[in-house]
This record gives sequence, C-alpha cells and structure tokens, in this order.
Amino acid sequence: MAAEPSKASSPARSPDTYTTQPPQPREKEPGQLEKWQVDQYFEKGYVLVPNVFTPEELEPIKECINGLVDDLANKLFAAGKIDDKCEKAGFYERLTLLEKQFPGTAVLLHKIGVLPTAFQTLWTNERLLNIVEQFIGPNIAGHPVWNLRTKTPYNEQVTVPWHQDNGYLEETCNGTLLATAWIPLLDTNANNGCMQVVSEGHKLGMTAKHTCCAGGTWYIDLSEEEMVKTLGVDLDKDVITCEVPYGGVLFINNCVPHRSLENHSDKIRWSLDLRWQDPSKPNGFKMKECVVMRKADDPNYVIDWSKFANLNRTTLQEKEMGRVSIDEFDTTLYGPWMKRWEIVHHNKHTKAHEAHENSLSKLAD
Repeated sequence: MAAEPSKASSPARSPDTYTTQPPQPREKEPGQLEKWQVDQYFEKGYVLVPNVFTPEELEPIKECINGLVDDLANKLFAAGKIDDKCEKAGFYERLTLLEKQFPGTAVLLHKIGVLPTAFQTLWTNERLLNIVEQFIGPNIAGHPVWNLRTKTPYNEQVTVPWHQDNGYLEETCNGTLLATAWIPLLDTNANNGCMQVVSEGHKLGMTAKHTCCAGGTWYIDLSEEEMVKTLGVDLDKDVITCEVPYGGVLFINNCVPHRSLENHSDKIRWSLDLRWQDPSKPNGFKMKECVVMRKADDPNYVIDWSKFANLNRTTLQEKEMGRVSIDEFDTTLYGPWMKRWEIVHHNKHTKAHEAHENSLSKLAD
C-alpha cells in the first residue's frame, strides 16, 4: 500500500532563508571567497570553487577509504560472499571488482554511519569553515547527514536523481540554510558522474513535491514537470553541469534542485558531501544532534566529537523506522523520507520498508 502523502506536498515558502547573506567577516581569513562568489551562492544557489584543497590534504581521505574498502572486503570474504578480495586493485577500481562479485557492495560502504577521523579533519578544515562562515555566519555546526559516495561505474544504486535536500529531512528545517560542500576525489565531468544543479531553483524558498522511489533505488525523485510548475525554473536554460576538478568543491544549499549523472567511465567517482548550519536552528533530523564546530563568542572552542562521530547515523535512521535487527550484508536502505512522500514506484527498498511496516502493524494488533 502506498504511503500517504503528507502536508509536505503543499510547499511552504521561505525565500529569505536561502537568498539573504549574513553579515560578512570584517577580517580577511585564509580561504575566504571573493564577493562575487558569495553573491553567486545566494543568487544562483551554487558556486564552484577550484583549488580549495591540495592533493596532499585529500590523501588521508583516500587512505581512509582504502581502509574501509579493505575491512569490507575481509568481511565479505570471511562470510563467503566473495571469492577474491582484489587486494592488488587500485583506489579507483577495487570496489567495482568487489561489486561484480557481490552486487550491493557499494551500497554497504555508502551505509557506513560512523565518522572516521580523516573525515572529521577535512570537515573542520580552517579554510573550509572560513568559507562556510560567509554562508551561515560565525556560529557553525556540522549537520548529522554526511555521505561517502561510492559511485561505481554503471550502477543505478549510486546515481542520485533530481531532488532538493530538504526532501530527505523534516519540514522543521525548511527555514534553516544548510551549506553543503560536495568534494570529489578525482576530476569530475559529465562522463564520470559529476553534479548538475538547477540554477536559481532555490529562490522561491519552496520544497517541491517529491515522490518515492526512483528506479531500483531508495532515492526520492523530483520530476522535471514539478520543478517547472512549482519552482518556476526553465530547464532549457537553468540546468548547469558542474565539472569539479580534483581539489575543488561545489557548494550548494538544501533548497536548490540537483542530481548526479551516471558514471560511464571505468573508474569509481568517489566523493564526500558535508553539511553545516547555524547550531541554534532545527536540523530536520531529529534522531541526531549537530556537532558544534565554531562559536563566535569562544575563539578557543574545542570540538567535542564524542556524542557525534561514533553515533551511527544509518542505524539511528533505521531505528526511527522501527528496524532494530539489521543484517550486516543487507543491501536495502530505507528511512523517514519514505513516510513523508508518496510511494509511486516499488522496488526492493520500498518493499523491505513495506514488509517491515506490515510486521509492525501485526505486532500492534
């Protein structure tokens, strides 16, 4: 049975949230953007900034991911799920070879919810936070929803369709600007799955009606017809393909429509997406609090990761759905967005959600 569409299908407006700049820092700090770049972020909903990081700064991230892939390969091998751990394969190939042996391996790695130390370091990079301050002000918190994107070639499960990030969160955050950094770990282009954004799709401050779920995935979907009707965009002119170079960052907000293209190359398009917000505002993810990274009144503030880094976001998300027993090798994924939006297309993810909902109903009877 399809989930009932919620009142979220009647969009509320909050244009000032996404178009009004905070007071800009008086002092020039390392990494800060030029005025035109900040203006573009608020006027267009995105800004592509090359050369934010050096290759040396991103190397610990790649080493960390290699370790995560190795751990997963060892678990799959020990469980008899794969015959070859592909230990000689490189960073941009190994996960693809594992995926061929056990379809869904890329999903398993995407589902990790514990934040590695290398990711913490990148998330709180001084230059990066100096940029984020220009978007949300001097009080900065990391949002609970961060992702390691495991975009193996020709894999629908890791190709994200048109959506607004607000569509995955509770309506309470529609008045909160979430500044997102999309950080690829190689040069990205239209062939290997870069991002596209709909320029100015955020300007009405509306979260359009999404549906669930796209193709064989757990992703919500925002139709082009709905974007045109509700957000007033012209898709012939406003769709921007963002080819981000290695070391560059694409900054977007939580209201601008965006998607990733399919990876048609022979290499994995690894990337991270990290988010920040004003810690005094709702985060739309009630299962987990933000982690405060900067306080305007405390220049010596030290980040406390103890209540954040090891609190598994994926586990919390699934517990929120009443799912408490999770198979280590379960390649299905579902979350609260499946209750928020109408399910118009079923697949293994929605069917797993529906089966679980039915079992909960029987227990309640």
